[in-house]
Amino acid sequence: MFDDKFLLKLSKWIVGVFTCCILIFLGIKYFDVLTATISSLIGLAMPLILGIIFALILNVPMGFIERNIKNKVKKGVRPLSILLSILMVAGILVGICVLVIPELVQAIRLIIEITMDFLDAASNYDAKVFDFIPSLNIDWEGIKNSLETWAITYGKNIMNSAANMVGSVVSGTVNFFVSLVFAVYILSAKEKLKGQVARLIHAWLPEKAGHYIIHVGVTCNRIFKLYVAGQATEAVILGTLCMIGMLILGMPYAPMIGALVGVTALIPIVGAFVGCGVGFIMILTVSPFKAIIFVVFFLILQQVEGNLIYPRVVGSKVNLPAIWVLAAITIGGNISGILGMLFAVPVTSALYTFVKEGTVYMENKKNNNVHV
Repeated sequence: MFDDKFLLKLSKWIVGVFTCCILIFLGIKYFDVLTATISSLIGLAMPLILGIIFALILNVPMGFIERNIKNKVKKGVRPLSILLSILMVAGILVGICVLVIPELVQAIRLIIEITMDFLDAASNYDAKVFDFIPSLNIDWEGIKNSLETWAITYGKNIMNSAANMVGSVVSGTVNFFVSLVFAVYILSAKEKLKGQVARLIHAWLPEKAGHYIIHVGVTCNRIFKLYVAGQATEAVILGTLCMIGMLILGMPYAPMIGALVGVTALIPIVGAFVGCGVGFIMILTVSPFKAIIFVVFFLILQQVEGNLIYPRVVGSKVNLPAIWVLAAITIGGNISGILGMLFAVPVTSALYTFVKEGTVYMENKKNNNVHV
């Protein structure tokens, strides 16, 4: 009744389903052990994972630099391109930190001093001024003492935690440099690595599956390059517009805050608001009125950027609707903080592309128009 080929396929299907059921059962029963094991493996491989992430990010400026200097430099084009890419990214981050952090610390210190001086003046002020409000009874001295006690206690907690943070900082620094070295090795031999991975896929996987996996890798790489390039372009535009607008309105720290807004705008949607908050604190020490004007100006600029600039520069490159961009950033931020926000958009864009391709394939299959 049934031929041997059919029985062989049926037996393979039954064994496969039975195996999947056992694995699902074991995964549910030992879920805690499974998650702990996965977390431990990720922790051990974290320097390598970060190295791959660094390589993906540095590959964008490295490719641009390599294309523009290969006709001018005879030897060492790849090492020079990697070095210039690292120096460019590090220079931008270090420059922003050197410009902003000292001013921000000074601004916070000044706000604290102004607050304490106000409480001193209020506690020593003639109580007769408040006689027209009989029910007003504010213990300014008590408020000041509470703030001082809180500041001292909080400072002690910071000092106590500092010793525990030393080990984490040292470990993080070592992991960072290991990841950077690993990224340099990946970038130096990326063509060779691509060839090796392709050989492994073609050798060990069925032809159709191998072609699709390579297609997935190529698509993800293309989307990530477009996303990084678009996000960097959008950040430069937003930072420049912010600086120009602040200069026109006569606000202090215009170049510094514009640069900060541009760098924080690399984090989609929410990043620029971080720069706005820091800028507000810095301007507040000079003029509270200008600080409010700055917030209003930034909100208007953010609307222009979100509705005109971002969809054209970034959204059009990764081909992802705005609603999915917002959903990706929200979920990515809840899963992995800032890092999740950075990579949520390209990952979601890749998934969106594959679902779209699969939908088109199934539609064509139902219409008997499949072209494989």
